[in-house]
Amino acid sequence: MPIAQRPVAPPVQVDLARVTVVGSALWAVALVVCVVLGATGTLGWLPAAVCATGLALGGLGYLWAVRHR
Repeated sequence: MPIAQRPVAPPVQVDLARVTVVGSALWAVALVVCVVLGATGTLGWLPAAVCATGLALGGLGYLWAVRHR
């Protein structure tokens, strides 16, 4: 007995540049929070480095998204 297959849904069109901007903004907010907590001694500096890396990768992602529109 053959298995009935459902039709494949078309891909959703998404503006990747906007997605990367939103993600980078969230990394920037997290970076500010981690820097403030690091400056007060509540938190180490590793989380701030992770946030800075996320922000840098988001910038590269934005450049890629703009170039490949």
